[in-house]
Amino acid sequence: MGSNIGDRATALQRAMALLASKAGRIIAQSRQYETVPVGFDSPNNFINMAVCLETKLSPQALLRTTESIERDLGRTQKSQNGKHFDRTIDLDILYYDQKVYHYRGLIIPHPRLHERRFVLEPLCDIAPDMTHPLLLKNHRELLQMLGI
Repeated sequence: MGSNIGDRATALQRAMALLASKAGRIIAQSRQYETVPVGFDSPNNFINMAVCLETKLSPQALLRTTESIERDLGRTQKSQNGKHFDRTIDLDILYYDQKVYHYRGLIIPHPRLHERRFVLEPLCDIAPDMTHPLLLKNHRELLQMLGI
């Protein structure tokens, strides 16, 4: 999850509270990392973090829930055709257990998580030894591949 406009830290806390009330139980959370925007220019840095959520929702139901939370927290634009925007909150589903899932706009594991330091560092906080089901490398190994 990430936020780069408004009260970023509060947006992340509110998102976690809403995830816990609408989607399941948060069983782990990373530290917060301040990062520069990736994929677009903005003077507004992000605060990013990762959480591990235990849920009974299906992947599609979880996506609908995260999109609803984003709207509730003031997100008005989604990224479109590779164009990104500043956002009050961004919630991405990176994994769903160790499943590979591709259905109606939802790809799990997230197709670019292994390319993004701002994703891998928080994942290393909560699941450093978890193996990516397609790349067959753990988060520490993926982070090292980025030269970090």
